[in-house]
Amino acid sequence: MPQPPKRIIVLGSTGSIGTSALDVIEHLNAGGTVKYEIVGLACSSSIDTLSQQVQQHQVQHVAIADTDAASVFKSQYAVTDCTVRCGEQAVVDLIETVQADLVVAAMVGAAGLQAVVTAITRGCDIALANKETLVAGGACVMPLAEHHGVRVLPVDSEHSAVFQCLHACAPHALNESHGPCGHGMTSQVRQVVLTASGGPFRSWEKSRIEQAGVEEALNHPTWNMGRKITIDSASLFNKALELIEAHWLFGLPNDRLDAIVHPQSIVHSFVEFVDGSIIAQMGQPDMRTPIQYALTYPDRLPGNGSSRLDWATMSRLDFEAVDHDRFPALALARRVIDAGGTAGAVFNAANEVAVNAFLAGTIRFGSISRLVARALDEIEIQAATTLDAILERDRLTRATVQAWIDRG
Repeated sequence: MPQPPKRIIVLGSTGSIGTSALDVIEHLNAGGTVKYEIVGLACSSSIDTLSQQVQQHQVQHVAIADTDAASVFKSQYAVTDCTVRCGEQAVVDLIETVQADLVVAAMVGAAGLQAVVTAITRGCDIALANKETLVAGGACVMPLAEHHGVRVLPVDSEHSAVFQCLHACAPHALNESHGPCGHGMTSQVRQVVLTASGGPFRSWEKSRIEQAGVEEALNHPTWNMGRKITIDSASLFNKALELIEAHWLFGLPNDRLDAIVHPQSIVHSFVEFVDGSIIAQMGQPDMRTPIQYALTYPDRLPGNGSSRLDWATMSRLDFEAVDHDRFPALALARRVIDAGGTAGAVFNAANEVAVNAFLAGTIRFGSISRLVARALDEIEIQAATTLDAILERDRLTRATVQAWIDRG
């Protein structure tokens, strides 16, 4: 008998990762056999895109966080046989009431944390694109995933690369494991190295970076992403978040994690093993590849439309050390890993508030890292034993950092 389709909920379906995930699923279903069924979509307020997705994929359940947008969606779009949930708890309600096998967590920011926890308790595997979930809540999320026998599959290109390297070395160990992606393999790993493009300011002087404008920061040289993650890439806070996320995903301490600048974005990450061997994962900078691997794991299926590497025209691959004076984010991330507890929640919340202020023209680019450092210095770090404790630090940090910004 044919296998029933894998039931998927996509959170953040109208963002760059969400739309790419739907594109990959459409490709995987090409040929008439539905292998992946979209049973739910969630977004914040982009109802034009959502309505197109609902009709294209015949989705029967949606969640819209913005209540005004949800009202417009219900009244103006001729979407029949679709249940609409709205409000702050709409995503959680969607996950609690709709049967799914896998949840693609592509919501931006800490908003995805509660949704991921709910999905795990429901026994859904997680395709995790929302790095803030583990940065803020890794101490809660990963043990919970292990307890419920749920796989947390990385979608970020760098973490997917590490996961693929580990899987290539010990497929049976990873296929049978839950929780940390490197479960059972940490004794074989000397170091995991994440690559960073360096962003648009890779060659800029520190004083020029300090005064960078919004449009300059949004001009990423290799990746096409959303606004928040593009600013994080320019400041290297994206790589800082990924370093913390890697700590939770692969169960590795600070001294076995590193990052290096690789402007071509062809090598997505590499793993050095204790025998000196290094395995790298390479490919075009196209998010459809790691998304597809998370959806089809442990299988590999035919390509997703991304272009192949042309080795004959690739003249060089460059690597350089991160300049921590110009880009202090990674040093702050190491503080977070060492501190543990709610330090990740403080780090993430402070960065989100600071990035929003920069995008709004309220603060200078250089102020982002200073605000995050101040938050780590002045806001008390507590034990991260419960989701409530994490969310409380998140709320406190947001209010505190916003007050600092408002006071100038």
